[in-house]
Parts: sequence; structure tokens; C-alpha cells
Amino acid sequence: MSSPRQVGIITCAALVVANMVGTGIFTSLGFQLAEIPAHPAIMLLWIVGGILALCGALCYAELSAALPRSGGEYHFLGKIYHPAIGFMAGIVSLLVGFAAPVALSAMAFGSYLHGVFPQVAPLASSTVVVIVATLFHLRDLRLSSIFQIVFTTLKIGLVVFLTGALFMAPAAPPPPTDPWQSYVLTAPFAVSLMFTLYAYTGWNAATYILGEVRSPARVIPVSLAVGTLLVMALYLGLNAAFLHVAPVGSMAGQINVAQVAAESAFGHSGGRAVAAVIALGLVSAISAMIWAGPRVAMVIGEDYPRVFGLLRMRTPAGIPAMAVVAQSSLTLVLLLSSTFEQVLVYTQFALLSCSFLAVLGVMVLRVRQPDLPRPFRTPLYPLPPLLFLAISAFAMVYTAIDKPSESLCGILTLAGALGIYWLVQPRKNTPPS
Repeated sequence: MSSPRQVGIITCAALVVANMVGTGIFTSLGFQLAEIPAHPAIMLLWIVGGILALCGALCYAELSAALPRSGGEYHFLGKIYHPAIGFMAGIVSLLVGFAAPVALSAMAFGSYLHGVFPQVAPLASSTVVVIVATLFHLRDLRLSSIFQIVFTTLKIGLVVFLTGALFMAPAAPPPPTDPWQSYVLTAPFAVSLMFTLYAYTGWNAATYILGEVRSPARVIPVSLAVGTLLVMALYLGLNAAFLHVAPVGSMAGQINVAQVAAESAFGHSGGRAVAAVIALGLVSAISAMIWAGPRVAMVIGEDYPRVFGLLRMRTPAGIPAMAVVAQSSLTLVLLLSSTFEQVLVYTQFALLSCSFLAVLGVMVLRVRQPDLPRPFRTPLYPLPPLLFLAISAFAMVYTAIDKPSESLCGILTLAGALGIYWLVQPRKNTPPS
């Protein structure tokens, strides 16, 4: 059964924004300030992360136009390199890229909501928000689109309001005037960049629902670029606002940096108001990942029906219901067990490895298949893929040196996914187009 193509530019851009603006922007700054207590270096981190995300979005737009099928890296890497590499990326996306971040966002939602309503148990509200968002995405694409647009619009408005309100508050004492340039191109900068890149994760979200997009060659490039640029502006503004109102020492090492900043500016009541804002915004991130992730599982089910056949089942409206239920069930297991927090230490390494291979694939396809129809071509080629690859390599190499255990776990996750591929004995015929 073919899925109806109902999704346009606005919904795709909303999906990109919703996937990106989540827990990362509200938690990363505290970890970064613990290692880099210099405002210019911190802002440079978020600029570099935005450049990487934009370059990646432009490259993925070319891949989406040339290889138009849902599945993201799973489809791209399988076609460019080998089905085993695509399968590896698909498993990583399911376990590391969607289920765990949904659980993390849900836990953050529960924590922030508890800050507003102390009588509400965090775990209970975390579980409820996952179930409610799942039910919405089991109905129909139109309802999913409306749900996504409404909550993403609300989230953007709240972030803009919070940024403006913080800038209107009195400024905090200036930090020590250490030479910020000394932090650049160091291991702490690279590790801090991984936090930034995790916050930007989701710039490729629209590529996971290609099968449901009207005119993907036109819609995907615009939605990826617009969504990424919008998020970059939001991130720079919000982080600058945090740094404006709160002393570095009060935020360094803290997870709830937004609440710390608001309390510095507006007192305890202001902190509770910000907690409510973030809780609402996280609903959008949870919804976006519950929408996008199952499309990867659906495509895996189509390609490997003997083992994963249930995941390909769709409703008459084209919704991969079993894949949605499977991902949300895994999310609830992680949520209730809380073990996923240990996994998230290495998630960005594994995810960035797959994105690295996909962007490299743009250059590989240009060489191997120069005549392949490309309705969209990456502007300023080869600069965007080269920038993406250079920044990614810098982040991964220095992270492997500074955090060898977490990096090794990421590598073992990739290797384990490859092992699963050979165990499921894929189809002998040519991979699907």
C-alpha cells in the first residue's frame, strides 16, 4: 500500500525545528561552561554547530532529491555503499536516534512539569506525554501535521519570548577575561562541540518521511534549510540571553540552565514560569521524534520482512502503526528503567558517524554516478560536504581521545548493528530503490 503524499513545506520545516529544539538547548550550556568559561568561545561553539547542521542539511537535500524514499540514513547508506551499512544506520537511528532521545525528552518534560506542579510525579507525566503523543500519530497524517505545527509554533514563540525577556533583565557580572582563543581547537572544545551537535540533531528529520512529502525535490531542500537557519538563530539568541543574565559560576555543571538563568533574572517565580515554557516546548520534540522514527522502522520492515515484517504494516491512511507502537514501547521501557541515560553519553558519536558517511556519500555519488538525476544540487559544492566532514572529524577524533570509553561504546554499537544484519540474512535480490 502506497502512503499518500500530504506533507508540504510548512509541516516539514516544523518537523525539522521540532526535532532540533529539545532537551539539548536547555541542558548543554551548563556542561560547556564547566570546561570553557568564556562567552565568545561558547558562542563560537553554537555558530560552528549551526554551520555543520546547515551544510549537512544541504547535502541531505541533494541525497533526498536523488534517492527519494523514506528512511533517512538507512536508505541513503544502503544505496550508496551496501545494504549492511544502511541497516547499521537504521538500527542506530531506532535505538540511539529516536527511542532514547524521546525518553530523555519525556523525562525532562516530567522534571520541568514537576517544577511547576510539585504534586505531579515526574515519571507519571513523562509516561502520559509519550502515550498521548503516540495516540495522536496513530490517527492520520493530517492530525499529525496539525499537532506538529501547533506545538512547534508555540515552542518558537515561547523561545523568542524567553530570549527577549532575559535580555531585558539586568546583566550579570562579566566573566573573567581569559583569552577565549586558547580554548579553540582543544579537546574540551571538541567535547563541548558534541553537546552542541546533539542540540542540533534533527536537521535531517524531514528525510525520514520522504514517502509522505509532496514534491520532495522542491519541499525537502527548502524545509531543511529554513528549519536549520531558524533553529540556529534561536540557539544563538537563547544562549546569549542565558549568558547575559546568569553568572558563569551559577550555570557551570548545571543541567537546568534555563531555570537557573530565569531565577537569576526574575526570581523563583520566574524559574517556575520558564519550567512551564520548556515543558510545553518538549511536547513538540517528543511528537516530532515519535512521527519521524517509525518511518525508518517501516522501511526496515519492508526490506527484511522475514524478521521485521510487522514493522511494515500500515493503516488505510498510510501510517506505520506497528512501527509507531514498537518505538513508543521501547521508549517506555527506557523511560521506566532509566537505563537510557547511560546510553546517551555515546549517542552523538554513533549518530555523527552515520551522518559523516551520508555526507561523504554525496561526493561518492558524484563520482560513481555523475549522470544520476539530481533535481537539487548542493550549492557551492564541494564546500558544504567538506566543511561538514572536517568539523565532524575534528569532533569525533578529539572526543575519542578525551572520552575513549564513550567513543568505544559508540563504535561497538555500530559494529553490533552490522552483526545483526548478517544474522537476519537479508534478501538475496538487489536492494530496493
